[in-house]
Amino acid sequence: MVRMLALLGAVALSIVPALAQAPAPAAPSAVALPYGPNITLDQAKRAMAAAELEAAKNSWQVAITILDSGGNMVMFHRVDNSQLSSALLSEGKARTALQFKRPSKALDDAIANGGAGMRLLAVKDITPLEGGLPLVVDGKIIGAIGASGALSSQDSQVAKAGVEALNR
Repeated sequence: MVRMLALLGAVALSIVPALAQAPAPAAPSAVALPYGPNITLDQAKRAMAAAELEAAKNSWQVAITILDSGGNMVMFHRVDNSQLSSALLSEGKARTALQFKRPSKALDDAIANGGAGMRLLAVKDITPLEGGLPLVVDGKIIGAIGASGALSSQDSQVAKAGVEALNR
């Protein structure tokens, strides 16, 4: 009995420092953002125009998809001679960003880091590749934009141009 109490005491003492070293809670993430009303056609046109301009000025042959907050396609544009897979990938990136309320790169990074992030590979119909971003206006997700056809970082640059057009 004495040994049992000594063991419990030792375990309790070892837990206290571990609790004291626990990291502070993280700042609210994008998951805390609520879904808002659907993106309007005018907003989608502004975002698409900016994304198209970014792709054109860099001579990137991409496909760009804009979804509303319910996951319905509002706009789609595929530059001439972009690879055929870009159409599906741009939509997949936008849908992933919308459903997870964060850039699709976050899932890409989680998988690349291994460990628990590998569980994402079991999720059906996601596109965990950089290039999809939520469209946020007034603190609410009104849709998402995805681009595909160039390097993933370049796809993201195209999508970011669309996001920034809504926040001007």
